[in-house]
Amino acid sequence: MTLTHIQISNAKPMEKAYKMADSDALYLLVRPNGAKLWRMNYRHLERQKTLYFGSWPDVGISAARELRDAARKKIVSGLDPAAEKKVERITRKIAEDNTFKTIAAEWLAKNEREERAAVTLRKIRWLLDIANPLIGSRPISKITPQEVLAVLRKVEANGRYESARRMRSVISRVFRYAIATARADRDLAADLRGALTAPKVKHHAAITTRKETGALLRAIEGYTGHEITAIALRLTPHVFVRPGELRQAEWTEIDVEDAVWTIPADKMKMRRQHCVPLSRQVLEMLEVLHGLTGHGQFLFPSFRTSRRCMSENTVSAALRRLGYSREEMTAHGFRSTAATLLNQMGMWHPDAIERQLAHLDANATRRIYTRGEYWDERVRMMQHWSDYLNELRDGAQILRPAFGKPANSSG
Repeated sequence: MTLTHIQISNAKPMEKAYKMADSDALYLLVRPNGAKLWRMNYRHLERQKTLYFGSWPDVGISAARELRDAARKKIVSGLDPAAEKKVERITRKIAEDNTFKTIAAEWLAKNEREERAAVTLRKIRWLLDIANPLIGSRPISKITPQEVLAVLRKVEANGRYESARRMRSVISRVFRYAIATARADRDLAADLRGALTAPKVKHHAAITTRKETGALLRAIEGYTGHEITAIALRLTPHVFVRPGELRQAEWTEIDVEDAVWTIPADKMKMRRQHCVPLSRQVLEMLEVLHGLTGHGQFLFPSFRTSRRCMSENTVSAALRRLGYSREEMTAHGFRSTAATLLNQMGMWHPDAIERQLAHLDANATRRIYTRGEYWDERVRMMQHWSDYLNELRDGAQILRPAFGKPANSSG
């Protein structure tokens, strides 16, 4: 005999729980509090077990019987439906805990342990803060390509095509980390490369003629702002490192005796240690700077706290104050200035210039054969460069290389 809707509706709670049998081991347990729960008893590996199907009327009679029939098929096949249900519940809970935000935070922590550059970590956090409101609470294994595309479209809508490209890359790396830690099967972001608007390549504005460089150097000499900023501004063209590398420079990295500044790999874009030969002019500027900031960690500390380095906008703001717009010259542009004028001299091996710019040769075989890094030539080149800048600053008409033939190179 099977239960009917009327029988179940009319069943009243009693002092003790009691069962109302349906068929094929399915029954309804009526509890003293009035709850009516679907149950099924069965045996597996000589043990008595109970399977739970939910409560009536949330689970109706027909639905309860379908769940019973599915469970009986598993039992006949030698499976334990209760154990499988437990595994499914655990898997579901893990999936719900493994949200994009949770996994992204783990991946970010991994990057921090690997001592990625602070500026890189800040950019990643900024991008994740944009993505998390849209997909952060979603289990990463359930996120769809359409959801990821919605995140990218949100960034693109503001005209930030380069940021959208970087966002796709960051999301892709989070998915790859999830795959590596067995919480996702594929990288959805990898499929969306062609969906984004390609950003226009923007080159850092730079002055690359001798006449304009001389005028710029004279303007820098006349800078009347903060003394530490003035030194940063004067030092930049001589060392032509990336702006972040200069402002994060620490006194422990400077070896005055050997006249070299050794920048650790974790501060470099290409993650390789980089050495900068220090000319006499640079050493003189560092001596003055040491009297101002030598008591602290950074050559160029923040004006607010010595525990942090100078703001990334300080040198650029100083250029603006001198009357140079961002379309004319940037702090990063001094690298292009050096690259252009040094190559025009015809005195230096192109690879020596590239090494001093900390450009990594894309050809692995070539890198093997250039382990010497052209160090001796770079030392001579950096002193010559400082002398050359002083001549430009002082208004010299330099029409050809002042030192004749190229120096002997190591390449």
